[in-house]
Amino acid sequence: MNVHDEAHNLARAIRESDEYRQYAELKDAASQNEELAVMLNDYRAKQFEIQAKQMAGEELGPEVMEQIQSLSQIIMRDPLAFQYVQAEARFTLLVNDVFNILGDVIKFDR
Repeated sequence: MNVHDEAHNLARAIRESDEYRQYAELKDAASQNEELAVMLNDYRAKQFEIQAKQMAGEELGPEVMEQIQSLSQIIMRDPLAFQYVQAEARFTLLVNDVFNILGDVIKFDR
């Protein structure tokens, strides 16, 4: 068994997965709407900011939580944005599962 060949097979399987195809289609559709793309980028940036603060042990102020809740409510009202966020979450979960499987074999320090 050639590890590189298997890695290419894994990449192909990911590209052919329902999770990736739905994510890619919705990402393309969302990027066609500039206002929506900006809103989604703001939402994602705010999520990363919150995760980084949580990982650093920082407390989240009420203003940060209000901002993310406001963005979430706006996204929930837009069907394309909502579908995109859901598809992105499913694809991210798939990729995380793959990394966890590889990490278990390689024994990365966690």
